Amino acid sequence: MDWIRLPRFGRDTVWVYSSAVIAAVAGFIKLRQGFVDYAYTETHCYQSVRTNSVAEPYVNCFSVSPSGKFSKVFKARNDSEFVRNARPGFAMPGLWDGHGHLLQYGEFLNSVDLFGSTSMDDARSRVRDYVDQNPNVGSKEEWLRGVGWDQMALGKMPTADDLAADKQLKDLYIMLDRVDVHCIWVSQAVLNLLPESIPDVPGGEIIRDPGMGVFCDNAMDMVMALWPKPDKKKKQQFVKSAMGKLNEVGLVGMHDAGVTPNNLNLYRELEGGDDWTVRVYAMIECYERNTFCPGEVERYTSPDGFLGIQSVKLFADGALGSWGSALIDPYTDRPDTSGSLLVNASELVYDAIAWSNEGFQVNIHAIGDLANRYAVDAMVAALRLLCPDEPLSTCQSYHRFRIEHSQIIHPDDQARIHAIGIIPSIQPTHATSDMTYAEKRLGKERTAKEAYRMRSLLDVNPVLGSDFPVEPPNPFQGIYAAVTRRSPHTGKGTDDSPDGWYTDEALDLDQAIRGFTEGPAYGGFTKGKTGIIKPGAYADWVVLDKPLESTDIEDFRSLKVRETWVAGKRVYSRD
Repeated sequence: MDWIRLPRFGRDTVWVYSSAVIAAVAGFIKLRQGFVDYAYTETHCYQSVRTNSVAEPYVNCFSVSPSGKFSKVFKARNDSEFVRNARPGFAMPGLWDGHGHLLQYGEFLNSVDLFGSTSMDDARSRVRDYVDQNPNVGSKEEWLRGVGWDQMALGKMPTADDLAADKQLKDLYIMLDRVDVHCIWVSQAVLNLLPESIPDVPGGEIIRDPGMGVFCDNAMDMVMALWPKPDKKKKQQFVKSAMGKLNEVGLVGMHDAGVTPNNLNLYRELEGGDDWTVRVYAMIECYERNTFCPGEVERYTSPDGFLGIQSVKLFADGALGSWGSALIDPYTDRPDTSGSLLVNASELVYDAIAWSNEGFQVNIHAIGDLANRYAVDAMVAALRLLCPDEPLSTCQSYHRFRIEHSQIIHPDDQARIHAIGIIPSIQPTHATSDMTYAEKRLGKERTAKEAYRMRSLLDVNPVLGSDFPVEPPNPFQGIYAAVTRRSPHTGKGTDDSPDGWYTDEALDLDQAIRGFTEGPAYGGFTKGKTGIIKPGAYADWVVLDKPLESTDIEDFRSLKVRETWVAGKRVYSRD
C-alpha cells in the first residue's frame, strides 16, 4: 500500500495539493454547469431563422442554455419532429438602437406629446388636454413636461406669452423640449424664477425675439438647474415603461447616449431585475457637460451582458433645426450665424485625451461640419498618444471612437474618417425628418457634398439608431428611411424628390438590417455576442410574421413584431 502514502507536507507540497484541489473543484463546477446547460436547454424552431452569420445565414432551429445564450444553431430536416412542431413566424437576431435616451424616453411616455403639432393652437390644446388628465402637474414642485414642438411647424419661435394666452396654462410651471431636445420653451412662471436681466451664454442662445421663453443648448442649463428632478421612484417607472415600449418594437438592446453618474448607479441597482428587459450600453455624461469626472464613475460590465459602462459622451455643438449646429461657413438662411460650439477645440481635445487614457471609448456629438472637424481633431490627438508607435487606423480598431450623428461632414474630414476608421453613429430618420429644411439651412451644394451620408460611410462600420425620443424608436421605420430615404410617416421624400431624398446615399435592405444589429455590436464592443444568432451569443431574437427579405418595403412603416426574446426569455408578445 505504499503507493497511497502521502509525502511529508512542506510549503511547496501544500501548494501543489491545494492547486490540485482547486483545479478539481473548478473542473467539477464546470462539468456540473455543462450538465445543467445540457439538461435544461430549450430548443426553438421557426419557419425560418435569419442568423446574420456568413457561414450559415439561414437555419430553422436553435437551442438556448439556462445561462441565456445560444448553445446550438442548426437546420433541422423537413421530416423531423423539430420542423413538424415549429412555432409560427420567422426569427432574426434581436435589434439594437445605436443611439437613444432611455430615461428621457420614459419621461416622454409620461408627459405631453407635441410631436407633429401643426400650430400654436394645436400645441396649447395638447398641453391643456394633458393638464385635464393630470391635474396635479404644473406646480413649482412638479413642472409640466413635454417634448416635440418645432418652430417651423408653429410658424414662429414660441414664447412664454403664447402659453399664457390660454387661461388654464397661464400660471403653471411648464417646460417643453423642442423636437431635437436642444431647446426648451418655458412658461412665465418659470421665467419668474430667473434674474430680470439674463446675459448671453457662450455656446447657447436665449431667444429674445419675438419674446422671452426659449433657451437653446448651453443656455438651457440655467433653467435645468431650477427644474425639480424626478425622484428615484419616478425614474424606475420611466425605465420600466421605456423598456416595455422598446421590446414592443423588437429592440433587445440600446446605446444610451448620455447618462449621469447618479443615473448610472440607479441602472446598476435595477439591472438584473424582472423589469430590466433591454441590454444597455451606457455613455457617461458628467453632471457638467464636457468635463472629466472619473472619480464619479467606474467602468463596469455585468456578467450577463445586460449593462455596460465603458464609454463617455462629449458634445461639440447643437442641432441643425435650431441653427445650433456649428458650421464652417454661415447658414444659408441665416448668414448672421454659423451656429454654436458647446466647447472650444482645445477643451474637446483635452477631454478626449483624458477619458481615453482612463480606458473609456470617446463618443462625440457632432452635427455641423465644424463640429465634426473638431471631433476628428480631438480623436486623432487622443489616438496618437494612446498608440505612439502604431498607425492611427490600428489604434482606432482597438478603441473604436465614435461621432454621434455625423450629419454634416466636410469632404476633407470624410477622407480622414475613412482613413482612420472613426465610427459614424447615424440616425436614418434624422435625414428624413430634416430633409424638409436641410437645404434651406445649408444650400444645395453643401447638402449634396456633406450632409446625411450613409452608403458612402459603409466601410467604417456605421452604427444605426433613432435618437429616441427625438424620433420614434421603431427600428423598422429606421430601416425604411435608410433604404428609401423617404419619411416613414408619410412614405414620401421632399417636394423636389418625392421618390427619395439623395438616394445615392441609401442602403440596401441587408446593409440596413446589419446597421441595427452588427453595427451596434461592433460600436459597443459586443461583436459576436449580440446582433447574431450563433453558439455563445446572447439568446436575443425577434419573431416576425414574414421574413424582412420578402416584406414589401412600404410595409416596414407599420410593421409589428410577433414576439421579442431577451436572454432566452419572452419579454413581449403581440397576442
